[in-house]
Amino acid sequence: MDFELSQTQRPILDALDALLGRYAGVERCRKLASVEGYDHALERELRVSGFFDLFDEDSVGPLGATLAVERIGANLGTIAAAAHLLVLPALGIEPHEGPLTLAQDGVERPVRFAAEATSILVAGPDRCTLSASTVSTDSAVPSAYGFSLGRIVPADKELELAPGTAATMLNWWRVGASAEAVGMMQQALDIAVQYAKDRQTFRRAIGSFQALQHRLAELTILVEGARWLTYEAAFHNAPAEASATAAAHTMAALGRLTRETHQIMGAIGLTREHDLHLYTLRLQALRTELGGLRGHRRALVTARWGVPA
Repeated sequence: MDFELSQTQRPILDALDALLGRYAGVERCRKLASVEGYDHALERELRVSGFFDLFDEDSVGPLGATLAVERIGANLGTIAAAAHLLVLPALGIEPHEGPLTLAQDGVERPVRFAAEATSILVAGPDRCTLSASTVSTDSAVPSAYGFSLGRIVPADKELELAPGTAATMLNWWRVGASAEAVGMMQQALDIAVQYAKDRQTFRRAIGSFQALQHRLAELTILVEGARWLTYEAAFHNAPAEASATAAAHTMAALGRLTRETHQIMGAIGLTREHDLHLYTLRLQALRTELGGLRGHRRALVTARWGVPA
């Protein structure tokens, strides 16, 4: 695997960073939390600028689209990035405007953007359906996790997609959730590292103490492992085993990263005035998707040995 961005990837990500600098970020995230649950302006700009078409571009492809999802997560973009940039193009579905909710059949727990969704994509054991959704505040669930949450409202009309699309949807959903998580995990780690450099005790930066250095080094290894497993899964077009491996490792890593970064910062990151919680609370929302860590590990066992876990 090439560990450097290609001559095509670099300018695309630079352009994306510039766009996200205007339409995303910490202040935008805080504003949206008090006003609305979905960033329609950011989605519109990404669509108009062609970022939703990266998956099908020969010179960019699924890996480039996954890199974009990671950057959107790192910049706290409040849109259905994995759905629009990865899942829909992987299924060959025309781009949809507005929030798109991904869900599993039979799962009752609240999902991201369900209250604002204009479309719902549901994966069952052997079928995948796409249906229109009517925006309903009645389905909204109170959320402190940086994403609006809601319950799926059954649709009157469903379009059943081709056989095999359910597995494809789930695999790319895992890759997308992992990519979003990697972006946020890296930002949270960077915040903790900077704090360790700045915070003084006994006239020394706390980052100079070896025990703390070891903890930060271990977190760096976990984040890098999540990153490259996610990239590998995307590069190979999200086979079941690779996507489940990436998701299982990432969701296990984010649990430790959340705990360690807040401990290193003396829990100051839990205060509303600090930025760290904006990332770590969103990570908890991602952590519950697709059955959580147990669900990803079960999917890995099934993909590797061909038997349900």
